[in-house]
Amino acid sequence: MSAATFLKEFCRNWQTVGAIAPSSPALAERMMEAAGVWQAKRVLELGPGTGAFTDAISDSMPHGADYLGIELNQTFVQQLTPRFPKMRFECAGAQEFDFSQVLPPGEKFDTIISGLPWTAFPRALQEAILNNVLPHLAPGGCFATFAYFGFHKLPSGLRFRSLLHELTHGVETSRVVWRNLPPAFVYIARKPAV
Repeated sequence: MSAATFLKEFCRNWQTVGAIAPSSPALAERMMEAAGVWQAKRVLELGPGTGAFTDAISDSMPHGADYLGIELNQTFVQQLTPRFPKMRFECAGAQEFDFSQVLPPGEKFDTIISGLPWTAFPRALQEAILNNVLPHLAPGGCFATFAYFGFHKLPSGLRFRSLLHELTHGVETSRVVWRNLPPAFVYIARKPAV
């Protein structure tokens, strides 16, 4: 998918797209390492967008692993579906998606990768998404998302980090990926193992 398509969707839907350029391969690689995608049996991706992380997930996850991508932008879903025919995409908001329709009883996601623009969201939406998604993370599972360096100090960025700490009992950060536009780093939150 071209950068022009991404920029066009940003201009039309800036509050949900949240970036002016797709994430770099360097950031995608850092996300895969941090989230342990290579050992996950079930992977959930929030906001796959143009597929920058999706491509890396496809390359990293084990053979036979299940993938679900939740994307609000229909244009992105229509372009991702033929590119990744073995992966499932749903056009929906993560805050309202009914995971019981895709998860077998008793099953949860080992890894959740998020490309959502958290600092663009009000607190109520941040809470609604995390409260709907995190209960479906397996014990010992990993939630990974990223923040743009500098933007994480904005009130909405500080609020998101605090909320993530509160809901997951701790957050780690990766080194900054300077080869991303803008530079970014990864937040890694793990659900305590039972």
